[in-house]
Amino acid sequence: MPELDEYLYALAWNNNTSVVVITLIFYEYVLQFEKEVTFVWERQWSMMTYLYLAVRYFGMLIAIISACWGGLFYMPEAVSYGMFLFIQWSLSVYFCLGEVILIWRLYALYNQSKPIRYVLLVLFIPIVALYIAMDIYLWSRPSAISIQEVIITPNIKYCAASFHIGPMPAIYASIPVICYDIFLVVLAIAALGKHLRERKELRMKPNTYVIVIVQYHVIYFVL
Repeated sequence: MPELDEYLYALAWNNNTSVVVITLIFYEYVLQFEKEVTFVWERQWSMMTYLYLAVRYFGMLIAIISACWGGLFYMPEAVSYGMFLFIQWSLSVYFCLGEVILIWRLYALYNQSKPIRYVLLVLFIPIVALYIAMDIYLWSRPSAISIQEVIITPNIKYCAASFHIGPMPAIYASIPVICYDIFLVVLAIAALGKHLRERKELRMKPNTYVIVIVQYHVIYFVL
């Protein structure tokens, strides 16, 4: 029964991973909640506050649903397929919101330069269009993906995704996104270099917030 053993292994791996992910999410939330209240909820709200909360809580929702999908809780094929589409489209929305935060921070680093804002937004529009096109092409067509119910025993069932196209479309689509992220990182590092030179000439310590913003840009790109 090698096929049955393979299904059992996949289900056990999925369930164990899901429990770990959900545990880490709630642990991180409890750990950071006090700081969030102090530095976010109790301060005057701005556009960046709304973006931060949207990314944080929407990201947590996606992570929890992704952890539950595929075996931790049984879902019929129709429900499982709908949840799968929701996860994929939500991930695109989440990454776009993350890019908007990076654009907003770069706009602040460059002293609210309108040319920088316009260039970044104009280049960002094709990225959004690419996300939408790939979500339709890769995930929303029955000819590209299907959900199959795997029955191990009458009481042990789960749904798995079957992909009917190769990885090359996704690889090609990721190239413009990676190039755009590299562009954002280069702009952030250039702003940091200029800031450090100016501070050195004035014999002042670098602004901690500028360093942290650039660090987050680099970490986002690496991840």
